[in-house]
Amino acid sequence: MNKILSILAVALFTACNSSLESTRIVPNDASIQYVGRVVANSDSVAFTYPGTSIFMRFTGSSLFLEQKPNSGFYMVEIDGNEAKKVASSNDSLLSVAENLSSGEHTARIMYVVEGYELKPAIYSFVLNAGEKLLEPSPLPERKILFIGNSITCGYGVEGTDGAQHFAYDTENHYYTYAAIAARRLNAQHHAIARSGIGIYRNYGDKREGSVENMPYKFKQTLFDNPTYEWDNTQFVPDLLCINLGTNDMSLDNYDIDAFRASYVAFLHQLRTYYPTSKIVVLCGSMLTGEVVELMQRTLDSIVAEFNSQGDSAISRFNFTPQDGSLGYGSDYHPSLAQQRKMADELTPYISELMTWKSE
Repeated sequence: MNKILSILAVALFTACNSSLESTRIVPNDASIQYVGRVVANSDSVAFTYPGTSIFMRFTGSSLFLEQKPNSGFYMVEIDGNEAKKVASSNDSLLSVAENLSSGEHTARIMYVVEGYELKPAIYSFVLNAGEKLLEPSPLPERKILFIGNSITCGYGVEGTDGAQHFAYDTENHYYTYAAIAARRLNAQHHAIARSGIGIYRNYGDKREGSVENMPYKFKQTLFDNPTYEWDNTQFVPDLLCINLGTNDMSLDNYDIDAFRASYVAFLHQLRTYYPTSKIVVLCGSMLTGEVVELMQRTLDSIVAEFNSQGDSAISRFNFTPQDGSLGYGSDYHPSLAQQRKMADELTPYISELMTWKSE
């Protein structure tokens, strides 16, 4: 009997002591800022798109996430220092910062893989006992929306060989042209991107096209979950960058007229959401030869059509096609060096188009 009482006493002491050693903060606290499409409730915040970011200020020497185990990978910046990669494991408590100096700190936590299978969720933020969240810093006023496929996701960017196949640990949106350009331009950005997706036809699908293409998915807050429809007024971009078409024209099994018609319809769809935003129609870096020339001509004609109809806020930009000189990521996707080159090309274009100075 005494032994049982002793065990109960130890358990009670441990539980009480644990509550004293940490401060738990609900995920929808007003002092936590989310940039990206999220479903936020008092008990969880869910998201699926790569690049979804969390900004916060806090006091104390550590920061933990109580989150769904095995949710993928994050890149974490503390106090503006170099980002580090953090992997979600079987443990529900994920350390994103420890052994910090006492006082105030800032954190940016970016989810960097595609979460449509992993379905990540955060249940709370955990600080040292007695520490607290602080009023958030103002977010950048500039806003960019990137709509894309695996290139924008960062598929294979940390891979070292084109013969490697997909793995979550080599996907990293933080190292993409989109995220790099946004950081250089000091802009908030949303990335609505999914590997294999097209504007009319997803990778390897039938010539007639795919039902669940980007125009279909774009309305959803969470990829592959139609329960929550996205409210486009929550993030009105100054600039949209569309990088689609690589999958539509895959495996030489495409209908260029269907591609063009779908692209035109999607631009009209976007204009109903964002009537004053500037739009850049991009041609990605993975296609080469006659196929990329056909796509560039088609995109040129689409933009020219809109311009002739009075929409002069739509323009065109081509990335330099990759040739292997900068290496390849997994499955011959852009390497880290190639993504940086893409950012080097796109950033000054956006800077001039928007009259934004880059850092």
